Amino acid sequence: MTTRIARVTLAASLTLGLGACAGASQVEVQSRPADRRVDVTVDGKPFTSYAWPEKVSKPILYPIRTARGTIVTRGFPLDTRPGERVDHTHQAGYWFTYGDVDGVDYWGNSEATPPAERAKMGVIRQREVVAAHGGAGRGDLEVRADWVKAGDVVTLEEDTRFSFRADGARRTIDRVTTLAAKGKATFRDTKEGMLGLRVARGLEQPADKPEIFTDATGKETAVPVLDNTGVTGLYTSSEGLTGDAVWGTRGRWMALAGHVGDEDVVLLLLDHPKNPGYPTYWHARGYGLFAANPFGPKAFSNGKEAERPFSIEAGHSAVFRHRLVILPGPFSADKAEAAWKEFAAEYGK
Repeated sequence: MTTRIARVTLAASLTLGLGACAGASQVEVQSRPADRRVDVTVDGKPFTSYAWPEKVSKPILYPIRTARGTIVTRGFPLDTRPGERVDHTHQAGYWFTYGDVDGVDYWGNSEATPPAERAKMGVIRQREVVAAHGGAGRGDLEVRADWVKAGDVVTLEEDTRFSFRADGARRTIDRVTTLAAKGKATFRDTKEGMLGLRVARGLEQPADKPEIFTDATGKETAVPVLDNTGVTGLYTSSEGLTGDAVWGTRGRWMALAGHVGDEDVVLLLLDHPKNPGYPTYWHARGYGLFAANPFGPKAFSNGKEAERPFSIEAGHSAVFRHRLVILPGPFSADKAEAAWKEFAAEYGK
């Protein structure tokens, strides 16, 4: 059933021309609790779903589509597609987690986690869909979840408000997440975080050698070289860096551009000036992990910078604001900067 948002305070200004005006695309947000998801459609066609599958340890948006309907997220581990990578089982869809909250790993947990390691893993448990509302050019969704560690102990209460916007060419997803601490919660220095998206094979960067990646627990994952046919992705940061050079650097936005099938696609992730740790570090990997992490200075600098743990005191909260824009290519740095400026202004600098 669709209910009206009572508490969403997202500004009514319209991003990148995505307007609530005559002729605007109709965005619908429909809760389907029996199916463990909330579906978001544009003019009756799928855009994305907010889902909490039993085999995934946190709620995710999955899959995510362009205005033409092209899927830009990887299928694995929920719907494996021919030719795509099957590494990092925990990297599903578009998510918000962290790898070290007082020693508990909410980022790396998945059905592939060995039983001996599960005691130090946390889950983010969907609690309720507070409200869902559609409309011309925009739909809104508010959800609540709990960050739970071993012993069924809730450490953080999450309230997230999504805004889904659409026109004939572009799609935008705003995510405003408030984390309230039950007791003091400290986000320790690690590269394994925080807002993450695992992209479709075509948006990966071409690779000419196999690689091995190590997570926060020391577990290694081999990432083999695959056939690079149709693999066209390229990162560009707000600081003018490109390709593999963007990893571990800071910036107010990051773009990933390439082709998925016959569609020229640009993904923009935008960080907000009010966010903790702004401008964020980018945990952006050529194999398809596109993530923003504000809390890993030592990890991203290979020890050249000091740790700066971030704590939320008991009874207090922190707010994280991000925007994902999915638009047609080719990539334009001027358009990316304009999108970031509009996002920053909409939520207040």
